[in-house]
Amino acid sequence: MPVKDIARPREELVSAEPTASIREVCQLMDDKKVGCVVIESENKPAGIITDRDVSMAFGEGKSLEDLTADDIMNRDPHTVSSDDGVFELCATMAEHGVRRMPVIKDDTLTGIITFDDLVVLLDDEMSNLSDVVRTESPAYETS
Repeated sequence: MPVKDIARPREELVSAEPTASIREVCQLMDDKKVGCVVIESENKPAGIITDRDVSMAFGEGKSLEDLTADDIMNRDPHTVSSDDGVFELCATMAEHGVRRMPVIKDDTLTGIITFDDLVVLLDDEMSNLSDVVRTESPAYETS
């Protein structure tokens, strides 16, 4: 299954410019109820900021007023092609220890995929498989 079939599309992607204040980034996360914001420049992923990145910046004593997205973003985030398969996606996430990956096609940002999206996919597939097992198995008698 290609990543494009399960990725959140561009219109659901929460993004900001590198010049956005951290206050704006935090407000986006809160308003959209997401754990990350993709920082983009010219329709390309330039970085990513997670809720953990924000908390770590505050832990270092930095102020909302003093920081921009460019100051704390993880630069050049690991990305996945929309045509890559889920197996390649999982391998890349594991290799780099990331839970969120911007999705690109021809270097242009087209969406995002998260570990949570994969868990939901796995749950759906397991449910489908259990339905097959129930259909093909004899009924269990209860005492």
